Amino acid sequence: MKDTKRGLETVELATEGLLAINRCGLQGKLKVWCLQFMLIPKLLWPLLVYGICSTTVEAIEAKINKFTRRWLGVPPGLTDVAMYCRKAKLRLPLKSILEEYKCGKARLLSMLEDPEDPIVKTVQPTIKTGRKWKVVEAVDEAKECLKIKEVIGQTQTDRKGLGSSTAKWWSKAEGKEKRDMVINEIRLNEDSRRVQKAVQQPQQGQWTNWDNALQKSLTWNEIWHMAPLRISFLIRSVYDLLPSNANLVRWGKKEDPTCPLCQGRQTTEHVLSSCKIALSQGRYTWRHNRVLQELAAIISTAN
Repeated sequence: MKDTKRGLETVELATEGLLAINRCGLQGKLKVWCLQFMLIPKLLWPLLVYGICSTTVEAIEAKINKFTRRWLGVPPGLTDVAMYCRKAKLRLPLKSILEEYKCGKARLLSMLEDPEDPIVKTVQPTIKTGRKWKVVEAVDEAKECLKIKEVIGQTQTDRKGLGSSTAKWWSKAEGKEKRDMVINEIRLNEDSRRVQKAVQQPQQGQWTNWDNALQKSLTWNEIWHMAPLRISFLIRSVYDLLPSNANLVRWGKKEDPTCPLCQGRQTTEHVLSSCKIALSQGRYTWRHNRVLQELAAIISTAN
């Protein structure tokens, strides 16, 4: 059977798996967990073994993204950068099947290029990944980047003290350590591509200008204890997809983008923290003041 046929079978397997998860009676976040830890590992094996092109994997990821958005309760227009970017201000514990496919192919090529078995070394098999993305070029580019980083040396990029972190150099690595460095470099390149895509998005890429904001990394343990609506609100607020008047006008659902309180333009930022009338009325500090009132009542009774 040709690998093209295997690619069609893998797409069909992914579609059937997504529909099966969608039909179960679990909450959306539990469906996403089933996708990440049950379906995607099942799909990665045929993607690694057979010569399936990257275009087919992109089609599979598009289907996965469609169901993931639905299960998380976010609009269908949410960018894939929000789901997979590790440098985003809100980092989700999701893995991209396309990135895992590329890393798997790169790991396989690295193992075949430097095998311990002399018979495998003489064969030199080729790995087919299509015309859009070539694993040989990706691995060579990663190796060149690692060599350039070694020439540049260890630079200071944060407020940690000198010598607080150790760097691994390409010339001193061997075997599995070199393969891991190549895989990590490919992941960094994929993440850089996502950041470049986010910079070009004027609405959902606004987080790229939040220099003073700290990154929040959600873990699965935190997601278990969060209500589905809270997860949806958190994602939509970071990527400016809440139904503010400005967004409703942009989506053709309303004609007036002004705030009913101060008559300013009602954006997501305006609603959450920038309305002067809401601030003067104590709406932003109401919950905080209520907590202080409870604490003050307890202290007064204790005395």
